[in-house]
Amino acid sequence: MRDKEMIAMLLAGGQGSRLGVLTKTKAKPAVAFGGKFRIIDFPLSNCINSGIDTVGVLTQYQPLLLNRHIGIGVPWDLDRKNGGVTVLSPHQKNDNTGDWYSGTANAIFQNMDYINTYDPEYVLILAGDHIYKMDYSKMLDFHKEHKADATIAVLQVPIEEAHRFGIMNAKEDGEIYEFVEKPQEPISNLASMGIYIFTWKVLQEALIKADKLYSDSDFGKHVIPMMLDGKKSLYAYTFNYYWKDVGTIQSYWETNLELIKTVPDFNLYEDFWRIYTNSDHQPPQYAGEHSDIRASFLSEGSEVFGKVYNSILGPGVIVEEGAEVIDSIIMANCVIGEGAYINRCIMDEGCVIGAGVQIGVGDDSVNVLQPKLYNTGITVIGEFSILPDNVIVGKNCVIDGVTGISDYQDMSLPSGESIIKAMGGSL
Repeated sequence: MRDKEMIAMLLAGGQGSRLGVLTKTKAKPAVAFGGKFRIIDFPLSNCINSGIDTVGVLTQYQPLLLNRHIGIGVPWDLDRKNGGVTVLSPHQKNDNTGDWYSGTANAIFQNMDYINTYDPEYVLILAGDHIYKMDYSKMLDFHKEHKADATIAVLQVPIEEAHRFGIMNAKEDGEIYEFVEKPQEPISNLASMGIYIFTWKVLQEALIKADKLYSDSDFGKHVIPMMLDGKKSLYAYTFNYYWKDVGTIQSYWETNLELIKTVPDFNLYEDFWRIYTNSDHQPPQYAGEHSDIRASFLSEGSEVFGKVYNSILGPGVIVEEGAEVIDSIIMANCVIGEGAYINRCIMDEGCVIGAGVQIGVGDDSVNVLQPKLYNTGITVIGEFSILPDNVIVGKNCVIDGVTGISDYQDMSLPSGESIIKAMGGSL
């Protein structure tokens, strides 16, 4: 790939509302994954591994943690004088144009000046919230081979899930002849991954046209159908490898715990395609004399004096004597108190769980306030939350903030109930 033949634009401004309290103070791409990583690490690592050294990261919702994590791009070798990584927030221009990003295509439209600075022949559009490894240079070869105006990365999904995606039909050679965004009645199971390569001159014309027609121009709803109607050349690039959308509490929990298989479907530590991250240097993991650790993933700096089964611990997590952590994801710098019992729990960063606390016991009643988000038996604890000693918390519960004994009735929180104490807290 010659210098600046293609640059990447990474859409990382989404709230990820289906992750509930986990995205209360941060964008979905900034949510921790697999212990020490964050979700955005995967597309950023894919870029540098694919030879792409110019990446614009478009942020909007709760960008502080994401901006701090990306920095100047050192961990991904994207601290370049000519190119590198640039964080692109919504902004106003001299002619008073510009506003919040109102759609995926609108976000790219508002940053055309940035793209034109590099005058690329091709532009790669990425979502910042999926877990996968992909060599984008192979997709570009496919795009050039077919002289395409646009190439869409696709995978086959179960037909019952097809309504969640942009769905298309394509000829044997991959040429797309039909596309519908999130159809109620899917026309096929060939789904868009939200990864596009466009010939820049063609896309630039389409973005200008779409902006005149739609205030919330979107690739799936507007730009792709408009290009098809305009007889542009669109092709589907089939991807047959691991790809996960961790957009729900259940899928986030499952995808994390898949990493601890003896032979995981997704290997974070392959030498030939590494995933890079911005993490502090930590001491090695420590297992106490009476600890019991089975089928678990422990990040640097974690200390275990109790039992950890089938779980993931982030950096700096402490599991004290007699505590048990089972089928759970415990993010960085949490402390699990002496004798505590944690089962099927996602715990955000910096939580302190008192001695003798029980989490994940009782029936499977769905969450009263948010039944569509919390309904698979997983209890979620928001970042920097504190639980006092000896309280009992059921399943499908949400706790967010510093709680005291008075917040619990009879020292317990029944399944499906919530305690939201954090400033600006939400489910």
